[in-house]
Amino acid sequence: MKQFLAALSLLLLFSSCGSSKRTTVKDISTTKTERIIKQAQAFSGTRYKFGGTTRKGMDCSGLIYVAFQKENIVLPRVSRDMAQRGKPVKNKDIDKGDLLFFRTSKSGKRINHVGLVTKVDGDDIYFIHATTSKGVLTSNLNERYWNRAYVMARRVL
Repeated sequence: MKQFLAALSLLLLFSSCGSSKRTTVKDISTTKTERIIKQAQAFSGTRYKFGGTTRKGMDCSGLIYVAFQKENIVLPRVSRDMAQRGKPVKNKDIDKGDLLFFRTSKSGKRINHVGLVTKVDGDDIYFIHATTSKGVLTSNLNERYWNRAYVMARRVL
């Protein structure tokens, strides 16, 4: 009986150490930026809903607000207010996790749209956002519509 308890104790000790190491490695390998991007991407395909912040419906600033909130980063709820946060980023320095701001309204007087950069591949800058026509999706800043509406990039991370 003594040998059985000793073997059982060793087994529990080694199995608990192994699981904690895996958790530590996972936490180190996933950066805050990557976690925010994955959080936003989890909403891909969600339909657009003005003021929405759930899988039932999402708007552009709601998507960004929720993704950053999961990492305890509180941003304003509206894109034009988000555009006042962080530091300006030159186009050549845009990186994953940066926010892109747009003027998409016909009057074009103020920022009314935001997206989160998910990937930079040479001159291609991909960003996730919520559109009124297709919901949450990833677009390329080189697409004519988005390139013309683009105003600036900011880094909050």
